[in-house]
Amino acid sequence: MTCNLEDQLLALRQEGEAAVASADTLERLEELRVNYLGKKGQLGALLRRMGQMSAEERPKIGAIANRVKEALQKSLDQQRAALESAQIQAQLEAETLDVTMPGIYRPQGRIHPLNAIIDQALDIFVGMGYTVAQGSEMETDYYNFEALNTPQDHPARDMQDTFYLPDGNLLRTHTSSVQIRYMEKEEPPFRIVAPGRVYRRDDVDATHSAVFHQIELLAVDEGLTFTDLKGTVKTFLQAMFGDLPIRFRASYFPFTEPSAEVDLQWNGGWLEVMGCGMVDPNVLKSVGYEPEIYSGFAAGFGVERFTMVLHQIDDIRRLYNSDLRFLRQF
Repeated sequence: MTCNLEDQLLALRQEGEAAVASADTLERLEELRVNYLGKKGQLGALLRRMGQMSAEERPKIGAIANRVKEALQKSLDQQRAALESAQIQAQLEAETLDVTMPGIYRPQGRIHPLNAIIDQALDIFVGMGYTVAQGSEMETDYYNFEALNTPQDHPARDMQDTFYLPDGNLLRTHTSSVQIRYMEKEEPPFRIVAPGRVYRRDDVDATHSAVFHQIELLAVDEGLTFTDLKGTVKTFLQAMFGDLPIRFRASYFPFTEPSAEVDLQWNGGWLEVMGCGMVDPNVLKSVGYEPEIYSGFAAGFGVERFTMVLHQIDDIRRLYNSDLRFLRQF
């Protein structure tokens, strides 16, 4: 009995090591482990026969069985490590990137120069505590003119040739209408900046367009003065253009009093860049504010003008014709 069981254990070891060595997948290897070393495996079946042996025979057969088990387990571990290494190597080879091959080129988009100037200006004003406000490009006569102290017979209407629509509405000629709508809904104090597209019936040439962009700011509070306006405008322009001389010239706008044009010393001369002024009391009254309590200031500029100056662009039409040769410069 002892000799027969010993021979069977040694034969099982030889057979198992050969089978494990020929296993070519991890799944096949797991099947062999269960077949030889599992609870219902061949080694376990042989060991259960030890119950029929004498007490003197069992230690010898037990020692042989342990050596067989250790040998089979070692073979399984070595073959598993070899198969896993081969699997990783195959995966690496399959996923290898050939760095000598040319890459796939995808052209990157760029921010349009107009949008870049708008973003830059808004960042400055937001940093000064202003809130961005926007409104519709189609407006009523009331919000575009009358509420801004420009009634039907006011001569200031001659300054703006307007696109009127069949229903009596119009395409806004400035973003000042945003200020009126905002003031109707909010109570002072506040500071807002209103960017947007505006429309005027202009003959298109190198410096004029029927469609362009404006940014206007408005601040209303108790005790605001022209000094506050000058400080705000100076801070903004120096952030945009650098520390250059700035001057204010008396001017006229129907919705501000007093009003001023702002000039910047640029390339050896004075360049007009903005209009501004203290909010006319009639405008404050139109939205229900008491001019005796509140005062405000407003300012505005054309985005295209800033863009052309800062980027030295000679023709405003270049900003609208979508020529990639031009736009790729920015």
